Amino acid sequence: MLFFFIYRHMTAMQQFNSYVSYTRLFILILFFSSATSGVLLAQEYLIPGANQTEPILLLGGTAHIGNGDVISECGILLEEGRIVKVGSATDFSAADRNRARVIETAGMEIYPGFIAPETTLGLVEISAVRATRDQSEVGPYTPNVRALIAYSTDSKIIPTVRSNGVLVARITPEGGRITGTSSVVHLDAWNWEDAALLADDGIHLNWINLYRRSGWWTGGGVQRNDKYDDEYRELQTFIDEAAAYARNAAPEERNLFFEGMKGLFDGSKQLYIQADKARAITEAVLFAGRYDLKPVITGGSEAWKVADFLRDNGVAVILDRTHRLPEYPHTPVDQPYKTPAILHEAGVTFCIGIVGSDGFWQQRNLPFHAGHAVGYGLPYEAAVQAITLDAARTLRIDDRCGSLEEGKDATLFVSEGDALDMATNNVVHAWIQGRRVDLNNKQKMLYRKYQTKYSRN
Repeated sequence: MLFFFIYRHMTAMQQFNSYVSYTRLFILILFFSSATSGVLLAQEYLIPGANQTEPILLLGGTAHIGNGDVISECGILLEEGRIVKVGSATDFSAADRNRARVIETAGMEIYPGFIAPETTLGLVEISAVRATRDQSEVGPYTPNVRALIAYSTDSKIIPTVRSNGVLVARITPEGGRITGTSSVVHLDAWNWEDAALLADDGIHLNWINLYRRSGWWTGGGVQRNDKYDDEYRELQTFIDEAAAYARNAAPEERNLFFEGMKGLFDGSKQLYIQADKARAITEAVLFAGRYDLKPVITGGSEAWKVADFLRDNGVAVILDRTHRLPEYPHTPVDQPYKTPAILHEAGVTFCIGIVGSDGFWQQRNLPFHAGHAVGYGLPYEAAVQAITLDAARTLRIDDRCGSLEEGKDATLFVSEGDALDMATNNVVHAWIQGRRVDLNNKQKMLYRKYQTKYSRN
C-alpha cells in the first residue's frame, strides 16, 4: 500500500513538479512508516545471542555426554564459548561457583546440541510458493552451486526447529544428478557468514534410480529405468573429466563446474550419495571407490540389507526418518523403526536425519525420530549419539561439537524432561558457542496470544 501511494504522488510530481507535492509525499511516507513500525513493534522479534561474557556453571543435572556416557548430578562449566570442565557437581569448588553464574539444573537433562545432518532448512520457507524456494538450480550437474550463500538466517522455521534442541544443521541443495555443495551451519546467527560452521563441506550426488515410478495417468506402478546405462555412463564421464581437471594445476580454461568438484579429490570435501535400495547403495559405494572416495550414504532405506558391506567398507549412513512407512508392501511395516537398531548391532556408523522434500520444517521432530527407534531396540544413549556425536563425526565437525567434552564449543541445551520424548521434551536453556539462544518461536507466541484471549472469558 505504501508503494502504491508513493507511485501516485510521484506521478503527481511529474505533472505539477511543485513543492506541495513533495511535502505531501514526505508526510505520507512518515505516516505509513509510523503505522508500519507500530505493527512491526507489536510483534516479537528474535535477536541472535551475544558472545559469552561471563563463565556459566550448569549444576546438578543429568548430562548425556553424546558418546554413550551419562553423568548424574553433573557440573558443566562454560567459558568464552567453550566447555572448559565437565564432571560430577562435587568436582566444582567454591571458587568455581563464585566466579561463574550458576544455573541450577537438578532434575533436568543436559544434551549436546542436536544436529540435523541433511536439510533444506533456510533454503525453503513455504514449499507452495516458488519465490521462497531456493534449494535447487537448473541443470543436472551443478556442483558449483553453494547452498551456504542462499541460506536465510531470518527463516521463521529455524526458531521452531531449535526450540526442540536442534542447534546445528547441514544445509543441502536438491535437484539434478549432482545438486551442489552443502555447508554446516549454526541455527542462530545474523547472516550466512556468521552461521557457517563448516563451509562447503561436501558434494551431494543423487544416485541413478534403477526403477521409476510412473504417474497415475499412465496406469501407475514401478517400471525399470531403461535409461540407467546411459545415465551411468554420463555420470562416469563427468567424474572422469572432473578428476582430470583437478589433476591439472594450470588448466587452459577455467571450468566452474569442475572447480566445484576439486575438493572431492583433494579431500577438503566429502561425497554424499543419496541412495535407498540395497543394490543402489552397493553400486554407489563401489563407484566412489574407483576414485578413492569414501562416500556417505544418505536416505539408506535398505541399508539394513547391506549392513555388513557398509561396515566392512567403513561407510557411514545418514538414515532417513523413522516416522514413515516402508516403500514396498512386502516390507515389514515396522522396518523403518527397526533399521537404526539393526545398523547399531552391525557396527555401522550412522546418524538419523530427515531427508527429502519435507526436510526443512520437519527437522523440529528430529529428536522424536531418534526416540522412536529406542522403542524398537536402539539403546537410549545410542539414539542420543545418533543425532549428536555420530552426526558430528559423519559431517567431520566432531572436533567442535557433538558431545559434552572439554575443549569443544559450548553448543548444548537443557530440557526439563526427556528430549527424545515428545510428551516431556521442554527445552528451557540453550547455547550455541556460549551464546544464549532465544527459545521463542511463532508457535509459542501464538499460544501466549490465544491463552490470553481465552483466559479473559
